Amino acid sequence: MNDIVAGVILMIGALFCLVAAIGLVRLPDIYIRMHAATKAGALGAGMIMLANGVHSLELEVLLRVVIAVIFIFLTAPIAAHLLGRASYLTGVPLWSGTVRNDLAGKYDPLSHDLAGLPVKTKKIKQDGPNDMFPVAAAETLSPSRPKDPVPTGPAKTPSAE
Repeated sequence: MNDIVAGVILMIGALFCLVAAIGLVRLPDIYIRMHAATKAGALGAGMIMLANGVHSLELEVLLRVVIAVIFIFLTAPIAAHLLGRASYLTGVPLWSGTVRNDLAGKYDPLSHDLAGLPVKTKKIKQDGPNDMFPVAAAETLSPSRPKDPVPTGPAKTPSAE
């Protein structure tokens, strides 16, 4: 009976891996291929490992399998996100049939920040009436952008002479 259950789980896992492989070959661009590889691939690999644990009937092997499956399910989405972000940053084109690009016009290629999100700030000590003020991290930390001079006092307004 144990062999039958392990065999069924193994076949289902193999079917998911097959679907992931077909998705990698047939889908049109890297962003959609990542979806197939991470979702179906992680589920297929997890089920194949689970079948191995069920077949062994040893608690030590089953515990290792469960830890490995949890690790795969936690890291696969993160890896897909990083691959997608790197692809978008390097200019990998979207499929021509893509209907919606949520990042179009909202992404700053110099600072790698999204427009509309709160600016990361850090506090800098200064002498004056306001001893602390926020400075945008992208302005002070990014080597690709010129640094703006840091104000040392209250803002000066141009006088009308």
